[in-house]
Amino acid sequence: MKLSDFKALTFDVYGTLIDWEGGMITGLKPLTDRVSHSLTRDDILEAHAFYESTSQRYSPAKKYYELLPVVYRRLAEEWGVEVTWEECEAYGMSARHWHAFDDTIEALTYLKKHFKLVVLTNTDNLTFSGANTRLGVHFDGVYTAEDVGSYKPADRNFDYMLEMLARQGIEKGDILHTAESMFHDHAPANKFGLANCWIYRRHDKEGFGATMNPGEMPTYNFRFNSMMDMAKAHQAELAG
Repeated sequence: MKLSDFKALTFDVYGTLIDWEGGMITGLKPLTDRVSHSLTRDDILEAHAFYESTSQRYSPAKKYYELLPVVYRRLAEEWGVEVTWEECEAYGMSARHWHAFDDTIEALTYLKKHFKLVVLTNTDNLTFSGANTRLGVHFDGVYTAEDVGSYKPADRNFDYMLEMLARQGIEKGDILHTAESMFHDHAPANKFGLANCWIYRRHDKEGFGATMNPGEMPTYNFRFNSMMDMAKAHQAELAG
């Protein structure tokens, strides 16, 4: 199997293209600065992962910028900090301003010359529009959790993506699903029989950070530590 075998790359955005862990840590600082006990970076991210995934299961139709304030409030309750709803809402609106990884734009610009680029994101349209301005390319499909009414890893999100891409003449075998999260993306990719590429942004860290532990580790067809590593591997293929 080669990267050049595929016609379309379908992307998770937050965690793969956008540095969501960095965005979370910065956005939560007004809260974490007031916590009386010591918290490591991974303590913060793992707690966020729990409350985010739980909120997504219980409120699948809620927009991401509406869901993040609930996560902020649950974290404040767990850590014993009093917050206002306005503070919670400010965190929800911060996600549209989170930055791309340093390698993302150059890699996407290269990959756009060779593949259709498609987004399957657990955010809403307003939040993604902020990210899109930072990513520097036009995507051939943008499918948000708001569009679908549920959050990955729900089957519904992948059913929707595959149905929409089929209308463009892109079949399942044409797709390489490209993502960081084992929980949100690679486990369902395995279930749907999608070829998959792990962008292992946390290759130098322990644990799963801002994503839930997937349990049994999913399999993957390719693994790179960054988007630029993926682009370079494709260049090497074409060079023979």
